[in-house]
Amino acid sequence: MRKKLLMILGALLLACSLPLSGTFAAGTERFSDVPASKHFAEAVNELAERKIIGGYPDGTFKPGNSITRGQAAAIIAKMTNLDTTNVKNPGFKDVSTANGYYKAIAAMAQKGIINGYGDGRYGPNDPITRGQMASILVKAFGLPLYNFSSHTNPFQDVKRGTGHDPGIMSIYRLGITTGTSSDRFSPNVSITRGQAAKMLKATEEAKSQIVTVRASDYQWEQFKMFDSNHNESALFNAVEGSDKSYRGPTDKIHLVPLKEGTGKFQVALVYSGNPDKKYYRKFYVHIKEVDGKLKLTLERTEDILPTPAGLDVRGKGQVQNISLSTMDGKKLYDNMDFRKCLSFSPSDCRDTDQTDNEGKYTNVRIMIDKPGQYIATVRFEDGEEVRYGIEAVSLTPHFSYSLRILEERPTASVDLGAAYDIGRHVLPKEAEQIATITRDPGTNLFHAVGKDRGSFSIKLPDHNKTDLIDIGVRVEKLGSIIHVSIYENIDMHF
Repeated sequence: MRKKLLMILGALLLACSLPLSGTFAAGTERFSDVPASKHFAEAVNELAERKIIGGYPDGTFKPGNSITRGQAAAIIAKMTNLDTTNVKNPGFKDVSTANGYYKAIAAMAQKGIINGYGDGRYGPNDPITRGQMASILVKAFGLPLYNFSSHTNPFQDVKRGTGHDPGIMSIYRLGITTGTSSDRFSPNVSITRGQAAKMLKATEEAKSQIVTVRASDYQWEQFKMFDSNHNESALFNAVEGSDKSYRGPTDKIHLVPLKEGTGKFQVALVYSGNPDKKYYRKFYVHIKEVDGKLKLTLERTEDILPTPAGLDVRGKGQVQNISLSTMDGKKLYDNMDFRKCLSFSPSDCRDTDQTDNEGKYTNVRIMIDKPGQYIATVRFEDGEEVRYGIEAVSLTPHFSYSLRILEERPTASVDLGAAYDIGRHVLPKEAEQIATITRDPGTNLFHAVGKDRGSFSIKLPDHNKTDLIDIGVRVEKLGSIIHVSIYENIDMHF
């Protein structure tokens, strides 16, 4: 009986704060052993004021004492407003209904927040470890579960598949806690009461800044994400999750703000069902700092934003001017703004004349802001002009246009050289509709003039050998722009 009373008393002391007279003010030393200089003092005092945690009858908090698994369950259940009135017995052989933490443990087990040991015990009096606490916090507060990634894991003692690694990575990525050193998390080290208070307060603050979008908000069952955070990773993270099971299908997405700014976010339904029904959502993500915290809001939109079209100018010299017209010849711009790019990666584009080590750049980019077919005419410093066909198609689930770009090259040639003694060539039946093929007399130089989209092969006998020579011809077309390729198919020799 005495043991039972002591257990109940311990739960009450931890879960309830000591009575105070007057109004609590920030910076007040509520407990004699928690001076304001301690890193956990603010968290301890605030949680005590809210009656989430409590001290001891002698006016101390004992911040250096370990916190047990039972105590942690009681505090977190209270902090998350978990219903502990109608609970199902979890069946832990060391947690009877007489245990002071029984209802909290049962409620959290029922929600799948906590588990016992393999031998059927829960260990309510065992000190809770840093790894265990990480897993419980993620589940209890519904935090985003970051995938384990070796390049974002600084801890040598946290390996994939070791039990608590997902939870540890999540609270680390959310800034809830750091390691015990720069490269150690110490997952098996127990947590003190002061550390627990600080982690709980930090978890609550991190959770308050996260916006969660659920498929059920749109009467969907699950999501398929399109380009959610690929280009916005410095602004916010979009982390997939599931309400149905720990690793179930994605039916919720957590948006975690990282810094102020405006970005983009889009989600779509995996199976749309009714093809006439909107099956996607697009949002602008606005992040502002309010009272020292990042606040994330979503603005629904149907916008399709101007999209960069990269024009391949390798080996063509310095670009002087770019004009743009519609495919039927209507002039839109005489002198378009363009960016010079050292590669086809957007991060390698410049607004200046900067080039690579050889004084060249691979492509220039212009912005396309409406759907349709266009002709971009690029004029180089030597007076040469090259035309590019551009087709922009609206893909409503996305913020950008789908672009097809084709450089104009109506003719092309291939010289097989003097190594072959080629007889008369014979074209396949469909060739005349695709391209006109000619050959310079007395040579192995072949020319192709494009007519319409298509491809074919020309088989040529070599009198010196038993092999057949194969020439491939391909014609691409975008509006009035034609691009011809003619080449020797080495691999096709037989």
